[in-house]
Amino acid sequence: MTERKPPGVSFESWVDKQIRDAEQAGEFAQLPGAGKPLPSGADTTYDELWWIKQKMAREGISVLPPTLALRKEAEDALAAAYSASSERIARQIITEVNVKIREMMFKPPPGPRSG
Repeated sequence: MTERKPPGVSFESWVDKQIRDAEQAGEFAQLPGAGKPLPSGADTTYDELWWIKQKMAREGISVLPPTLALRKEAEDALAAAYSASSERIARQIITEVNVKIREMMFKPPPGPRSG
């Protein structure tokens, strides 16, 4: 598909011809998800980075570095503790996040060694 568009041929018809040739050659026959419906996304707004987010979710990649992810988790835990139904549950939420913070403080920072 690296051939150049011949002069005098409209771009649209040239692309359509390449697609037809590829279909006839069977280049689209074994694509993943062929014959399956597209996942429904009618309940969400359009996001330009939807495919990146799906890939990251499949691969289990976090968007935030571990320290920032822990900070976000601590903020969420504080909000959950404020809305907890009892003091015991609030203390349990805060204790769990404090354990994670303590573990993070005594680990070396993620990344290559610095010396």
